[in-house]
Amino acid sequence: MGEINGPVLTGRRSLLLGMAALAAAALSGCGGPAQDVPPPGSTPATPPPAPPLPADVATPAPSVASAAGTPTAEPARPAPPSKEQIVSEFSGRRPQQWGLHVSGVVNGSAAKQVALTFDACGGSGGSGCDQKLLGTLRALNIPATLFVNQRWIEANQALTRELGSDPLFELANHGFLHRPLSVNGRSAYGIAGTADVGQVYDELMGNQSVLQGMTGGPARFFRPGTAFYDEVAAAITRRVGLLPVNFTVNGDAGATFPAATVAAEVGRVVPGDIVISHFNKPGSGTAAGYAQVLPRLLGQGITFAKLGSVLPL
Repeated sequence: MGEINGPVLTGRRSLLLGMAALAAAALSGCGGPAQDVPPPGSTPATPPPAPPLPADVATPAPSVASAAGTPTAEPARPAPPSKEQIVSEFSGRRPQQWGLHVSGVVNGSAAKQVALTFDACGGSGGSGCDQKLLGTLRALNIPATLFVNQRWIEANQALTRELGSDPLFELANHGFLHRPLSVNGRSAYGIAGTADVGQVYDELMGNQSVLQGMTGGPARFFRPGTAFYDEVAAAITRRVGLLPVNFTVNGDAGATFPAATVAAEVGRVVPGDIVISHFNKPGSGTAAGYAQVLPRLLGQGITFAKLGSVLPL
């Protein structure tokens, strides 16, 4: 996600940071410059199939299974509707809401655990991997949900397979071109959103196809580039079988916070929170901030779970 510069919190927390600072860090976060996405009104090319793993790239051995447990088989889900069906069903609907907290989007849970989620945006927003951050999660046996964009997957095919096989993590859909999810081309942080219902479908299902090709199973959760939706796009997300998810705690503001601020923001969590941070920028303060705060939270009795354990199907 990466374009949000301050913690965006629900009713029990006050909003932090001014809008000017918000926009400034947004443009330096995961979204990258506006040329990363087509302008409103254009139609992106049909999303390609999942890219093959190059023959000369060895797949890393899966991580050692932790006490997170062995994944259980999910019940079969019905096939999602076609693009033509979605266009027919949703074209003509006019959205009234736009932002991070709109109707149909899940921001928190009723669970006793905290859900840590980390975005990887790819493109000019960063295609690295913060192995120190992942190492901390593994060392402390803390599960997390990783939202990965198609561009990041393409640059990290072997790593995507490795992360998808690690029971400590679950992979979720962070979009095909990392665009705000809009049915009428609205923008967020200078990044043009999807222009119509058909482009919403492509943004959702293009990466869904890539993820399934890489991991062998469908993702269950979706968060768009910038984390902005309108409520019609959120309804489309649910209609194709994905749960639109945002957050209650902004842990690293697009990987722009220094370590001390990351530790302070994440250190405020309470049961039911969903935290957003990033694992695609290893040079940021995110890893060090989490390394500071997670042992303290565990000592306070805070427990953690993947989204799949705290949110309904």
